[in-house]
Amino acid sequence: MSEETLTNLSREERTFAPPADLAASANVTAEAYDAAAGDSEVFWAEAAERLSWDQTWERVLDWDNPPFAKWFVGGRLNAAYNCVDRHVEAGNGDRVAFHWVGEPADDKRTITYSDLQAEVSRAANALVDLGVKAGDRVAIYMPMIPETVVAMLACARLGAPHTVVFGGFSSDALASRLVDCGAKVVITSDGGYRRGSASALKPAVDEARAKASGEGFDVEHVLVVRRTGQEVSWDDAVDVWWHDVVDNASAEHDCEFFDSEHPLYVMYTSGTTGKPKGILHTTGGYLTGTSYTHNAVFDLKPETDVYWCTADVGWVTGHSYMVYGPLANGATQVMYEGTPDAPHRGRWWEIIADYGVTIFYTAPTAIRTFMKQGREIPDGFDLSSLRLLGSVGESINPEAYMWYREVVGGERCPIVDTWWQTETGQIMISPLPGVTAGKPGSAMTPMPGIEVDVVNDDGESVPNGSGGYLVIKEPWPAMLRTLWGDDDRFKETYWARFRKLGYYFAGDGAKRDDDGDIWLLGRVDDVMNVSGHRLSTTEIESALVSHPKVAEAAVVGAADETTGQAVCAFVILRDSAGDGGADIVEELRKHVQKEIGAIAKPRQILVVPELPKTRSGKIMRRLLKDVAEHREVGDVTTLADGAVMDLISKGVSSGKAAD
Repeated sequence: MSEETLTNLSREERTFAPPADLAASANVTAEAYDAAAGDSEVFWAEAAERLSWDQTWERVLDWDNPPFAKWFVGGRLNAAYNCVDRHVEAGNGDRVAFHWVGEPADDKRTITYSDLQAEVSRAANALVDLGVKAGDRVAIYMPMIPETVVAMLACARLGAPHTVVFGGFSSDALASRLVDCGAKVVITSDGGYRRGSASALKPAVDEARAKASGEGFDVEHVLVVRRTGQEVSWDDAVDVWWHDVVDNASAEHDCEFFDSEHPLYVMYTSGTTGKPKGILHTTGGYLTGTSYTHNAVFDLKPETDVYWCTADVGWVTGHSYMVYGPLANGATQVMYEGTPDAPHRGRWWEIIADYGVTIFYTAPTAIRTFMKQGREIPDGFDLSSLRLLGSVGESINPEAYMWYREVVGGERCPIVDTWWQTETGQIMISPLPGVTAGKPGSAMTPMPGIEVDVVNDDGESVPNGSGGYLVIKEPWPAMLRTLWGDDDRFKETYWARFRKLGYYFAGDGAKRDDDGDIWLLGRVDDVMNVSGHRLSTTEIESALVSHPKVAEAAVVGAADETTGQAVCAFVILRDSAGDGGADIVEELRKHVQKEIGAIAKPRQILVVPELPKTRSGKIMRRLLKDVAEHREVGDVTTLADGAVMDLISKGVSSGKAAD
């Protein structure tokens, strides 16, 4: 990539100023940018003071040995105390922490902060009885039930780093993580509910434990929550029921306070070598970054707001913006076990109406799915309680942004389109809802205290209207500290490209528009070179989604003898469009040409019923590239539905595409 990249980005003229009442009472104002620019360490120290510290730090930032940062050096705190106990001590024990909604009808629980404190203390005492102590690792392989959050906080209370493995991952994926982090205990459940049926989890743990044992590593105990009542195999020497040991444990537990840099959790993310990367987050900086950004970006008023982040806790969004950030801020939240379309397509909107949700944070892929279904479904529910909407996971297409704003937000709710990563731990780029005039499709500007730039190959800032590499130029509190057990890979993966400048780079491309606002353009690896022109898959996808018949699109570059690479698109049509008509493919090709230019017109468009997505909602474009280049489709184990690739492959082979 270079400063010549993506100069043909379509312009976006629409902007939406903050609602006057929100701006008047916003938690964070424009002054925060000036304060952070004046002295970022003072700024982050003030953010850290929002937490409760047992011992104050001696130094805000130790950056003496880059890229290894230490924040709030010498400070001591406990993450669980900050998320639970201090709210009870402040007299807010009766405040609801979670309105939990199970997938089966009428399966609901209301959990106050006092309830949460008692349950976390019981779980911590039970883990101590199982031999867990500070520094031991605990793996959590659970559905979206309250015990999952309790387990995380109990580990944090003990100073035992947790690694949460998404409940949809295979036993192989779980085994590799158990071995890599050396998990002493696994916390799981018999199963969970998904789309109307009970899905088993305990058998995968049994298989993973056997595979780990085959590699010379033995898990000492498996703590099992009874959720579905399924039959499970049992090893009395290892397996323990949650209701036997947690429910009968004491609800009193005096927490220990730990060094600010004490490991909080390890989260594994996919790596290009095939071996997952264990992202290490520590306590003080992470809790400071997540609690500050949650307060600023979502303008949380804990006394009155009902906040709902739809992410599964198995992903970093669930960690940062469902557990640690919101609970540190004393939020009242909704937590839902199931999928958006179970037991019916209006399930999410029903929950918003039932609980008076005011702040809603979800993924663009979910929004585009709702677009496909049509506005009639959300229009059937009272969504008037909503005052702020958020987007996370991938860049949101301008048309999806507009649908979200108009249909879900009733044209009154600002949208915070957030960019960040598992590695960053906290939101890095986002509008501030009381300050920024939102622009559909743009993440806008870095958060106060964050130094982000778009640079060329030499690390020089690109001018407005140009694209390049998205880099972070200065350390930030919630940044990953290293990769678990692999400092060399940490340095090579994130710091090697701009080693001399000391910039962090994790592979994303971006562009500054003519106003200087930042647009995320996907992975640098996803940028195509068509006849010498550098084209962003994100831009072409946005052009396709702007067509009234298209709900979602994925674009890849496929090898082409003439142009080097050619644009290949896979589109899902809106339900209202039917099959799109006989000329739909040519109609869409011409639409892209009109929106961007002839160079971006897809060589091939395939109308598909679904796209290959991970369970966190990200589109697996590498699999689509396999199809477009007529190769055998690669590993599909991380997909939410592996059968999707069979449908797509059959569609290509039957010629249901235009060349």
